[in-house]
Amino acid sequence: MKPIIFLLALVWDLMIGEPPALIHPVVWFGKLIEFFDKHYRRRSPALDLVIGSLGAMAVIGFAFFLSKLPYFLPRWLSIALGAYLLKTSFAIKSLAWHVKNTIREDIEEQRKYVGLIVSRDVKSLDRYHLNSAAIESLAENIVDSVVAPIFYFLLFGLSGALVYRAINTLDAMIGYRNERYEFFGKFAARMDDLVNFIPARFTVLLFLPFGPRKVLSHYKKAKFKINGDKPIAAMSAVLGVWLEKYGAYHFDGKAPELEDIKRALRIYWIVVGEWILISALAIWRWWNA
Repeated sequence: MKPIIFLLALVWDLMIGEPPALIHPVVWFGKLIEFFDKHYRRRSPALDLVIGSLGAMAVIGFAFFLSKLPYFLPRWLSIALGAYLLKTSFAIKSLAWHVKNTIREDIEEQRKYVGLIVSRDVKSLDRYHLNSAAIESLAENIVDSVVAPIFYFLLFGLSGALVYRAINTLDAMIGYRNERYEFFGKFAARMDDLVNFIPARFTVLLFLPFGPRKVLSHYKKAKFKINGDKPIAAMSAVLGVWLEKYGAYHFDGKAPELEDIKRALRIYWIVVGEWILISALAIWRWWNA
């Protein structure tokens, strides 16, 4: 059923997009960890780490449980539910749509839409840094929203994709280094680092057709973060623009313009196409093995 589920999930994503929040598993994962976050009063680093880890494991366990539900249904219902659940683990069309919305001539409008896709404070960012933030978000989320969930689907089936999405959601919600989440979110953050380690580097390989030498040159400079800066470095190299987050990283190039966001989206669709083709061939080979 793997090829059929994969094909149906892709068709759903590209033709329809995201399902309503009420029936979206990622929203459920968020609500579950939010329950632990809101109802646990921070006490000590050790206890915060234990409770945060237990909360994260509860979310991961719930994702694993969801992934097994299709096995208890008749064949076609099983395929339909499996395709739906797989689709909710990645967001190809939605990511492109959100980044496309940041292409605004009015800088205040651009701030509004960039603020929806990045966690940094956009109020003081100039035009170039707003453009940079949009491109960075697109590049980094190629891993989170496209490559990694499908990568884990190829390895472990539906369970791999949903468990990955649960871990990534946990990191997005509580994986911060601040007073509230330093210990409560540490398990989630480290798990996210672990599961993204290979996909982040594999994503860089998908950029190599645009120019191996320049991509690898920028990749060697990506030593600021464990995973997130790797695809950002590759995108910077291909576009020839600087991408920068104050106090975190900087990759050299010309100043990014609005047109460069459009160019980044074109590169995004090519990279996604490469990954879908590779995934389809891998599934086909597995199917005929």
